Amino acid sequence: MWLKPEEILLKNAFKLWVTEKDNEYFVLQRRRGYGEGGGGLTGLLVGTLDTVLDSTSKVAPYRILHHTPDSQVYWSIACGVTKEEIVQHWDWLQQNIMRTLSVFDSSEDVTSFVQGKIRGLIAEEGKTCLVQEDDPEKFREAHLRFEKWFELPPGEKLVTYYSCSYWKGKVPCQGWLYLSTNFLCFYSYLLGAEVKLVISWDELWRLEKTSNVILTESIHVLAHGEDHYFSMLMHLNETFVIMEQLADYSIKRLFDKESFQREPALSDPLQITKRGLEANAKSEQFRTFFRLPKEENLLEVHESFLWVPFSHFNTLGKICLSENYLCFASQDGSQCHVIIPMREVVNVEKPDSSSRALTVCVRGKRALRFSEVRDYQRLANTIRSRCGINASPQHSASSEVMCCDCFICAILLLFKLHPVVCKDSSKAVSTEALMTVFHPQDVENLDPKMLKEKMKEQSWNIHFSEYGRGTSMFFTRKTRDLIVRGVPEALRGELWMLFSGAVNDMATHPGYYTELVEQSLGTSTLATDEIERDLHRSLPEHPAFQSDTGISALRRVLTAYAYRNPKIGYCQAMNILTSVLLLYAKEEEAFWLLVAVCERMLPDYFNRRIIGALVDQAVFEDLIRENLPQLVEHMTDLSFFSSVSLSWFLTLFISVLPIESAVNVVDCFFYDGIKAILQLGLAVLDYNMEALISCHDDAEAVTILNKFFDSVTNKDSPLPPTVQQASVGNNDKASHISVDISELIREAYEKYGNIRSEEVESSRKRNKLYVIQTLEDTTKQNVIRVVSQDVRFSASQLDELYNLFKRQHFLSCYWTMNSPALLHHDPSLAYLEQYQLGFQQFSMLFSLLEPWAFCSIKSTLSLWVFRLIDENQDGLINFKEFCCALDTLYTGSFTNKLKFLFKLHLPPGNLIWHTKIMLKTSEKFVSLRRWHNNLNTWIIQNLNVNALCLSTLSLSIKLSGRGKVDLQAYLKQWQNEILKKEESIKDLPRINQTQFIQFSKTLYNIFHGDPEEELLYRAVAHVTSLLLRMEEVGRRLQEPSSPPESKKPANSTVDLSETEWSFSFEQVLASLLNEPAIVSFFERPVDIQTKLGLAKVAQLKSKTNK
Repeated sequence: MWLKPEEILLKNAFKLWVTEKDNEYFVLQRRRGYGEGGGGLTGLLVGTLDTVLDSTSKVAPYRILHHTPDSQVYWSIACGVTKEEIVQHWDWLQQNIMRTLSVFDSSEDVTSFVQGKIRGLIAEEGKTCLVQEDDPEKFREAHLRFEKWFELPPGEKLVTYYSCSYWKGKVPCQGWLYLSTNFLCFYSYLLGAEVKLVISWDELWRLEKTSNVILTESIHVLAHGEDHYFSMLMHLNETFVIMEQLADYSIKRLFDKESFQREPALSDPLQITKRGLEANAKSEQFRTFFRLPKEENLLEVHESFLWVPFSHFNTLGKICLSENYLCFASQDGSQCHVIIPMREVVNVEKPDSSSRALTVCVRGKRALRFSEVRDYQRLANTIRSRCGINASPQHSASSEVMCCDCFICAILLLFKLHPVVCKDSSKAVSTEALMTVFHPQDVENLDPKMLKEKMKEQSWNIHFSEYGRGTSMFFTRKTRDLIVRGVPEALRGELWMLFSGAVNDMATHPGYYTELVEQSLGTSTLATDEIERDLHRSLPEHPAFQSDTGISALRRVLTAYAYRNPKIGYCQAMNILTSVLLLYAKEEEAFWLLVAVCERMLPDYFNRRIIGALVDQAVFEDLIRENLPQLVEHMTDLSFFSSVSLSWFLTLFISVLPIESAVNVVDCFFYDGIKAILQLGLAVLDYNMEALISCHDDAEAVTILNKFFDSVTNKDSPLPPTVQQASVGNNDKASHISVDISELIREAYEKYGNIRSEEVESSRKRNKLYVIQTLEDTTKQNVIRVVSQDVRFSASQLDELYNLFKRQHFLSCYWTMNSPALLHHDPSLAYLEQYQLGFQQFSMLFSLLEPWAFCSIKSTLSLWVFRLIDENQDGLINFKEFCCALDTLYTGSFTNKLKFLFKLHLPPGNLIWHTKIMLKTSEKFVSLRRWHNNLNTWIIQNLNVNALCLSTLSLSIKLSGRGKVDLQAYLKQWQNEILKKEESIKDLPRINQTQFIQFSKTLYNIFHGDPEEELLYRAVAHVTSLLLRMEEVGRRLQEPSSPPESKKPANSTVDLSETEWSFSFEQVLASLLNEPAIVSFFERPVDIQTKLGLAKVAQLKSKTNK
């Protein structure tokens, strides 16, 4: 590796370096303790010094220095891990530089030329890399050490590295922590004791910061049931964040099949950098906080003051700029933030240089003034340019004033793009919220509840006049206070759209929902079948869903979303949530609200494994331990609360609370996210603390909670009794004091409002690892339980086999985003089908585990084995198929092993030979007798030259054109056979000439390298000769009597080579049973445990050496 030229003092390095080669201008040196004469005390001391100090000398044991005859200064210009690598650099210098140096007159010119040339080489190498590190030279050195020590595949990308201590038992090992795209690695070398650790991110169970008496602060990693602690980190928080991001990236890529198409920094696993991870993490936090679409990325951040008109003061905060949004969040505790879509900006006034201020004017005659912006000129220009590109005459909720021209342009644009939609959308899509249709407000009704509802509306109107209305409204503490007190029925849909960010999705995708409805209706999928089944189970007591209007709207929204996002499709609980959304929002708005909930606010909730809900339940358990210690002391097993609270999270309490109370919870959820649900859950448990502590079993605790939810009311709800949901426990309601939902929510915010959203997100990431690995472990146990019934492997052996199989699946996914294995991975499939291997992955793993080493990677035999055990012929092998094949080869009887090899050369395994037969219909094979004689002669002469075996045998026979094979008949016969529980050897097809020859070649491959190789070869030759003689005798006995010679035509000749011949499995088996050497070879036990251990070590290296 070429190095940036650095000056060194050679006189101080004589004891550590040995000169191997030198000339007038260059010196090649070897580090003492490496190469020839290495080891001993010198090697131990030098190795320890190199590891601890992480000096440049530690980069590699070889280096090249540049010097001039009249100077004592030396410059390091290259280093190498191996002698071959450094010699290549030396030879290049000799061939390309030495001749040129003789032209220069002064030493300074020589040194300047060499330095410039080396820097040019480094720059050329840097062009091939798409990313730039903070310190490229130092990073290149670290990457070289990483490759040398861990021998991972060349495609593995080092992200960053840190000096730290690794605690192995009670002894710390000082070394270096390397974090790459797919692996966490550690290396230490102290006085001859080498410590090397490699853990893939997808194997992590726990990743957390811990502290105890011995370790004040450390990072704890749990993998494979072992605890690992890393301490003495200079930047512990930074290290932990990077580790957390890499683990999360691996989980999303390998388990969730994320492709990161909208995030260029993460789209290629070969180009992941620390800077890219940090930028992605900031963009994710930015989108989560401001509820922005996934397409948005944080581009710029500026510290500034914002003039808040309702408070009449400047608040300190940060301006965050993305592709389509200008956002501001305060940092002075005022909890004020504002979101300005670029499409709403109408002008950016000329910046004020005296106060470094700029004013952004938005629709609705409103303006926002930012001051003390360091780079205010560039920010103003950026906003102008983005508004010019993105400004569009689309309708927005904040557009209180729109000029006539813009309105006409918008109508014309919609008509031009969607002429059919405009014509039919009124018939297909509902334009009113269902609550408006089925429960219109009576303006003349002046009962107390309606009066209070009017007062709420008036409070919100005052709030709008002060803080703005629509997408550019200020969000403050007062906004949250109004939410806690309850949202008016008339404003609920508008505010849900605003708080969730769905208003922006809808504004930027005009006509999208209508198109989806037209495309999805009438389709028939598993999702649509499930939707139809659940339509009438969605709020069946509400009048809106007792009519075709509500049911049809619900069907359209759910079907359109399943069509939009087939990865989620449809999941139970989505129908309940969507029903409530349709009550208060128009149909298209309900669709975008569902998008916001499923794809942003509750990620991974609505899929087959409901991972998101399980993760939040784990977060809920952590919060119970922190905030309700008294309850924890009484109920040490908190898994009860996980089972009870699952419906709370999946349906946002809608399934357990009356509808008029549940909508208040949904109000808080859309404003504060999952934090509101966690707070309310804690408040519910706190309210019922005494009753829960006195419970004797789980059933009693469930009854208490159910009765509590039945007693929750909404005393301010203006809905009539026909709309309100009837409580399940009305008979026992007298024994429970009714609880007002507003009071319960207020208490939740007062007691647990200090829970920060950032802490919730951090806890989510920490618990997601454990939840996913728990699900994966459960899947593994289920698979092992099923497979163990059909094989003779022990449970521990099946466990190791499963780990190898799963890792092989992921190995094909580590270094590419388009791996077939990654695309085929579907967590919603049955557990036996979740991980499958294509031929390439299968051949690599099978070559490591097969007992006789007769299948090399990508060989024809590997392909035949793959086809044979692929029972459903889908081009993928599942774990059960793989284990059954290995079980036959490892522990099967002699007959079963031979039957496996025999079937290997029949369809569907050996389809290639049959295809050739059909194509080469005009070819003739050579004489059977001549082939038999040649084979015997060859066996005798070449017993010790197995390399010629395959080539000679393959040239000794040609395919016959006489016997045309019916492929369909063979395939049909084979399909019928694999359906039988017990397969009789009499049912196997006969093996023809070509197949038998290949079968013989396979036996020679299996026996190659065995101590009894010569004896086994002779046995095969004897069996082959015997079978051929038997077939020839049998054929002659079946021939009719020959006519007299005088009656034969003159030109008539007898060609024995055209006669059909084949062998049955019984014939082959009987012949081989007469050879004790062959029988003892196949009955010889195989050390399965050793084979598994070697495969585990070699699995990564096989990928490296590929």
